Amino acid sequence: MPISRVTKVYAIQDAKISALTADPSGGPAVYGTPIDVPGIKSIEISGDVEVKSLRGDNTLLASNSAVTNVQASVSHAKLSLDVLVAILGGTVTDSGTGSTEVSTWDLSGTNATLPPFKLEGVTPAGGVDLVGGDMHVVLHKLTLASFPDLGFSEEDYRIASFTANAEPLIANGKWVSIVLNETAAVIA
Repeated sequence: MPISRVTKVYAIQDAKISALTADPSGGPAVYGTPIDVPGIKSIEISGDVEVKSLRGDNTLLASNSAVTNVQASVSHAKLSLDVLVAILGGTVTDSGTGSTEVSTWDLSGTNATLPPFKLEGVTPAGGVDLVGGDMHVVLHKLTLASFPDLGFSEEDYRIASFTANAEPLIANGKWVSIVLNETAAVIA
């Protein structure tokens, strides 16, 4: 008997971003090594539906609806230079040794590539109705929709966030997957 398709959704425990390196027609999508989104706070998914109506004879004859946009908004507690490269482009350079070590993320007009990426988030075990189970949300192909919220905040922590638009994979047409696991599983 299949597991229940109905569940509560409580909390988010982990999220990872993976660069989309290949999206061939008819073949599997290929992703790079997952990068942790540190201090993940939320992933919110929204979308737009466009409705077309056909009228005639002073009445509604037909209507048709289509999903025209899927968008994800992500907030996380810690800034990651590797996440910035994955979602925005740029380069990270490490230099120095010992107490003079420095990591620098640089963005320029030539390396602001806005690469496509996958985002996967997961509830903690028990964050769903299945005892010991979890739920994964996968957005298969995202591209940044606006510049990420970065910077400082006076006498407070600054929460990093970004918004990205989804598009269907060429490989299989998938935009979003929600996976309920009877036994909790780590993000692969």
